[in-house]
Amino acid sequence: MGEKNVTRHTDALEKQIFEQHLVKDVKALEMLLDRQLFEDDIVRIGAEQELCIIDKHNQPYDINLKLLEEINDPHFTSELASYNLEINLDPFELKGDCFSKVENQLNSLLAKADDFAAKSKGHVLLAGILPTIGMKEVSFEYFTPVPRYMALNNSLLALKGGDFNLKIRGVDELYLRHDSVLFEGCNTSFQMHLQIPSHDFVSSYNWAQAIAGPVLSICCNSPLLMGRELWKETRIALFQQSLDTRQTSYALKDQVPRVGFGSRWAKGSVAEIFKEDISKHRILLTKPIEEDSVEVIESGGIPELYALRLHNGTVYRWNRPCYGVGGGKPHLRIENRYIPSGPSPLDEIANFAFWVGLMKGRPSSYDDMEKKMDFKCAKQNFIKAARMGKETIFIWENEEITAEELILKELLPIAHEGLKKCNVDKADIERLLSIIAQRTSGRTGDQWQVQNYRKLRKSHRPGKALSQLTQGMRENQKNNLPVHQWADIKPTKKTEESGPASVASIMSTKLYTLHEDDYVVMAKAIMEWNNINHIPVENRKGKLVGLLTTSHLQSLKEKDNLEWLSVKDVMVTDVISIDPTTNIKEAKEIMDRNEIGCLPVCTKNKPVGIISIKDL
Repeated sequence: MGEKNVTRHTDALEKQIFEQHLVKDVKALEMLLDRQLFEDDIVRIGAEQELCIIDKHNQPYDINLKLLEEINDPHFTSELASYNLEINLDPFELKGDCFSKVENQLNSLLAKADDFAAKSKGHVLLAGILPTIGMKEVSFEYFTPVPRYMALNNSLLALKGGDFNLKIRGVDELYLRHDSVLFEGCNTSFQMHLQIPSHDFVSSYNWAQAIAGPVLSICCNSPLLMGRELWKETRIALFQQSLDTRQTSYALKDQVPRVGFGSRWAKGSVAEIFKEDISKHRILLTKPIEEDSVEVIESGGIPELYALRLHNGTVYRWNRPCYGVGGGKPHLRIENRYIPSGPSPLDEIANFAFWVGLMKGRPSSYDDMEKKMDFKCAKQNFIKAARMGKETIFIWENEEITAEELILKELLPIAHEGLKKCNVDKADIERLLSIIAQRTSGRTGDQWQVQNYRKLRKSHRPGKALSQLTQGMRENQKNNLPVHQWADIKPTKKTEESGPASVASIMSTKLYTLHEDDYVVMAKAIMEWNNINHIPVENRKGKLVGLLTTSHLQSLKEKDNLEWLSVKDVMVTDVISIDPTTNIKEAKEIMDRNEIGCLPVCTKNKPVGIISIKDL
């Protein structure tokens, strides 16, 4: 749960004081380790559930602050985007029916949120990336007006020195530039926490890194972004690029991203991990701090380490080390940040049990990971899993092995023993790990989404297909079915409730364009080959400067040698265009009023789509 009352550091004295506290916090952490003051005799688990809010048309619904006020429950907090919320679950001791307790609380709080959302004609949804998010929903107006988010955005933009670039290649490709960090708000996750004994932290952390790829491969649930089929877990690429402050350079130099897997096995103690992150990542946020952490220890107290925790909250390791204080005792934990929300609450609890079981069942042969596996193999496994999901071929024990074989034959037995060792109820162990086994042999969340979206696209435009896909996800979640039991969606032609009213839902995005210096002979051929009647014309900067239509070309037939003319000589220059957020009814009225057969759809005067009478 991030600290909200912070500011971007712009005052030199404030920054200097904060840095002094940060250095003292690291020293205080080392003192706690040396004096063995950490709570190491108990293990707790905890989780954070990020979720989406959607309206009756399955579109992002920006009412998070309104819902927070109405729900009035400290378990809930805001998120970066105004159509997201976060639930902070209570910690439970790792034993007995702890996973059932987490599950019951999660279901209860999700139901509570959904009840309040329903009063505003909305719903809550678990989705790694909400399929219906469009460019409109990543604009600045969808920022949650909380000081931390605004300060973080401004600091990252200043550090970047310009806009953020996104380039993700999968089956399709996403390639664009953006002027804020709100693309990060597309990502929602189920963040899992496990308390780790201080003396075993580094070995546990390295093991967490080693198993990250295999665990992720069976949990992928984010294959789509804005109608593009990208990675199996697109969040991994999107999160890094949406917060990437590294600047391109003519010099070849290593630059560490703020979001990442790491670059080597951890050594020493947890303090060394924090030192590395402080050394490699500039301070983004500050806050007034009165506590002198070293003095607190010397006087017999336990410090909160405010500066260290604030900086740690702006460095986004997929396995993040965390320091906390509970009941007057300090503890350490690992926060697993790479697991997406969904597909169902039951799937998430199964993922949780699988990961915790693996962590606690670590074979002794993996205590020193540096002797067991090359770090780059672990990192390569993670990236491949994000790209390929369950279809990944891993490197494990220096041999190639499929995800299915690795999970079923090697990792599930380890997880089973780990949970058994912690005295978790046998019924919960069998119930939850069997879900992982059946999903491994069956269908994962990303596979269900892709297969159904491809089927829907055969009869629907992207906007309608994405809306029906989201509707199907919500209905299955409502029944709390694990994803391997989800049936395929039956396409419907009903549009009143399943489709939004903006032209973004019906426009053609597979856009053919011409350059004003092209020749008519080529333009006519392209239109004939592809059976299209309207083509937007761009200048060298990609701006809309004209429109070429079949009817207009036919009216010019009397001109001699038409094919030898350039497009700019014959194009219509007085072009009416609209924004993707334009209401469909309004678009139809514009076309009727001006007696035109199409409307280019533009963002900042650059064509992003086109709609015609046929589309309407």
